[in-house]
Amino acid sequence: MLTEHVEHMAKEIERKFLVRGDRWRELASEKLILRQAYVATMDDRSVRVRLTNDTIATLTMKIGKAMTRDEFEYEIPVGDAEELLGNAIGLIIEKTRYKVPHKGFVWEVDVFRGAHRGLVVAEVELKDESDDPELPDWIGREVTGEYRYSNQALATQFEQEYDELSHSA
Repeated sequence: MLTEHVEHMAKEIERKFLVRGDRWRELASEKLILRQAYVATMDDRSVRVRLTNDTIATLTMKIGKAMTRDEFEYEIPVGDAEELLGNAIGLIIEKTRYKVPHKGFVWEVDVFRGAHRGLVVAEVELKDESDDPELPDWIGREVTGEYRYSNQALATQFEQEYDELSHSA
């Protein structure tokens, strides 16, 4: 008997900000080492491979450019992820992600290594676009929707964009 497996589409709703200072570090509850790259990109969609702590691998498809995007994510074998990273378009993004709880929301602070060393951004995932989390005092300028701060742009448009990136909030 053939069993049908249906994956339900998830919506990703998030806001992104530059980060001021290091005060958030003392509040971090978790630390993850990420390596990720893009195996396919188009203007409004991407296919990303990510390795977390070199032990968990995912393949993620994102569609859309606004604050809310469709997201499909699947766990894949680590060996497959390593091979896909080797065939990536552009740069492999290297960053350490810290999870920082603040007043009912979990902020993900990404500290970039490698080509983007010095860039620190924070994202907060929302349940609804109308959610209005209180901003921690270490949050700087909002960059939600600014393509040049997307991981896709950081990986695939490094040469064109690097000089335009502000690393300070």
